Amino acid sequence: MIKNSLFILVLSGFICNTISAQNNRINTNERIGWYNYFGTFKVSKKFSLHTEYQWRRADYITNWQQSLLRVGVNYQLNPRVLVRVGYAWIETFPYGEIPINGLGKDFTEHRIFEMVQLSHKEGIIDLSHRFMLEQRFVGRYSAANLNKEDEFPLLHRMRYMLRLQAPLKGKEIKDKTPYIACYDEVFIGFGKNVNANIFDQNRIGLLLGYRFNKNVRLEGGYLNQTIQFGRQINGRNVFQRNNGFIINANFNIDLTKKSQ
Repeated sequence: MIKNSLFILVLSGFICNTISAQNNRINTNERIGWYNYFGTFKVSKKFSLHTEYQWRRADYITNWQQSLLRVGVNYQLNPRVLVRVGYAWIETFPYGEIPINGLGKDFTEHRIFEMVQLSHKEGIIDLSHRFMLEQRFVGRYSAANLNKEDEFPLLHRMRYMLRLQAPLKGKEIKDKTPYIACYDEVFIGFGKNVNANIFDQNRIGLLLGYRFNKNVRLEGGYLNQTIQFGRQINGRNVFQRNNGFIINANFNIDLTKKSQ
C-alpha cells in the first residue's frame, strides 16, 4: 500500500512538472505564504463541526492572494472513514505578474463541497486519502466597467489528496511528539464551463509538526502550488507556479464532555 501511495505521489508531481514545462505555455513564478486555522468541534459520538480559515498571502505576507473561509459537518462512519459536507466562501485578489482574472480584478466564489477521507496505518506511517467534489459558483464580470461581479457560472471540480506522516520519535504520533508530513493534491475540472483546462492545479507540501496534546497540533513548512488558468493569452495556456511556506494551527475540541 505504501509503495502504491508513493508511486501516485511521485507520478502526479512528475506530470505537473512536465505539463508546465511545455514551450507553448506561459509560465510565471510567485512567492506565497499561507497561514491557516483548522478547528473541529465534536458534538456527538459520530458528528462534529468543521471550521477553517486560510489567510493566503502573496510576496510571502505583503499582499493578498486569497481569503478562504470553510465550514462543514463531519460524520465519522468508522475510525477509518470520515464524511464531510459544507460550504466555502473565497475571495481571490489580482496578485502576481498575470492576474487570474483577465480584467485584473478580485472576484468572489461560493462553493459547496462533499468529502470522503480514508485513513490507515502502515508501520509507523499514517496515510490518508481525501476525495472531494466541489460545485463552484465563481464570480465573473460581463463588462470591464463593472465594479462588482454580475455573473456566477457553475464550475465543477474534483480533488484527490494523499498525505503521509510519521513521528520523529517513537512509533506513533501522540502527545508531545514531533512529526514529519508530506502531501500531494491534484485538482481536475469538469463540466461545460471548464474553459481552457481540465487540469486545474496541483499542491505539494513538506511539513514539520508538533502535537502538543490531543487538542492542539502546529505544523509548518514548504508549499508548492501550480495553477493552470481557466483562460488563454494569445492562444497559449498560462501556468502559475507559486512557492513559499505554510503554517497550520489545528484544534480539536470535544464539546460532548463539557455538556456532560
